[in-house]
Amino acid sequence: MEKSYSNAYKEAGVDVTAGYESVELIKKDVKRTEIPGVLGGIGGFGGLFAPDLKGYEKPVFISGTDGVGTKLKLAFLMDKHDTIGIDCVAMCVNDVICAGAKPLFFLDYIACGKNIPEKIATIVKGIADGCVESGCALVGGETAEHPGMMPEEEYDLAGFTVGIVDEKNILDKKNVKKGDVIVGLASTGVHSNGFSLVRKVFDIDNAEVLGKYKDELNGKTLGEALLAPTQLYVKPILKLLEEVDVHSISHITGGGFYENLPRAYGENLNAVIHKGSWEVLPIFNLIQEKGNIAEHDMFNTYNMGVGMAVIVDGKDADKTIALMKEFGIKASVIGEMSEGDHSVVIE
Repeated sequence: MEKSYSNAYKEAGVDVTAGYESVELIKKDVKRTEIPGVLGGIGGFGGLFAPDLKGYEKPVFISGTDGVGTKLKLAFLMDKHDTIGIDCVAMCVNDVICAGAKPLFFLDYIACGKNIPEKIATIVKGIADGCVESGCALVGGETAEHPGMMPEEEYDLAGFTVGIVDEKNILDKKNVKKGDVIVGLASTGVHSNGFSLVRKVFDIDNAEVLGKYKDELNGKTLGEALLAPTQLYVKPILKLLEEVDVHSISHITGGGFYENLPRAYGENLNAVIHKGSWEVLPIFNLIQEKGNIAEHDMFNTYNMGVGMAVIVDGKDADKTIALMKEFGIKASVIGEMSEGDHSVVIE
């Protein structure tokens, strides 16, 4: 049987055989993510998944999609591509769990200047790691070679996930009331937002700066601190939903506290946040200092050490914090809900 190849296409900058090699290299990592419901394998025209709907009265599917943004620039400069896929998964699955949903499967999209099979396999390994940690399956994806659209050594990365939740269990911000407390779950750093500002502050295109600031960052270089993968909150949150009456959840991503917290409560409420009630990670202090950035702008751009905010009744705060500790995630009460005009008050 004659194998697929095209010398003419290769001369135009696209090597289809490199694509086939990439698929072979990622198969073992895709296999690691298989969970009940996965049908077939990669290589078809679509990823197949048969959900187990037993126990659901009215199952609802929820989807989410996102990318990694200009954090990719750091991966390029440091030539480190094994964790950026975790970021891509996290930005999607951390969103869908805010509705109380369990992620079922994930697909990725990689556009690259040149398909280097080993690099693609390293990226996908990170994606698979994120899927395994989140309990969802990597059922498909696409790698597209775009010669002339971007430099050969660069790529863009995006993802898509689908989760499931029983309609009666969908978290509803209407359940949030005055006096509820806000429990902040620690982040691992900048996660995947605000990197355009980070790059400006530190002149990141000068790669030498990525090896600096160990004293300010508790022994980590700037590059190590910034490239730390986004915390995956799926399994801790799903366990919390089984044991605590969670009223609402906010994923603190782009837009920081001021944009994301109000998405989790009604128009007649304010979130009152108490500075000093959690650890602001050193990376945020360094960004603010070196960039001479106003405090409001920091809280309007970054997670400031809180990657997820869970709103619960005050009586459930201690249990929530203890459960997060079981998963190795620091948590603390960072504020409470008060009557207001749908704002965030940081004091």
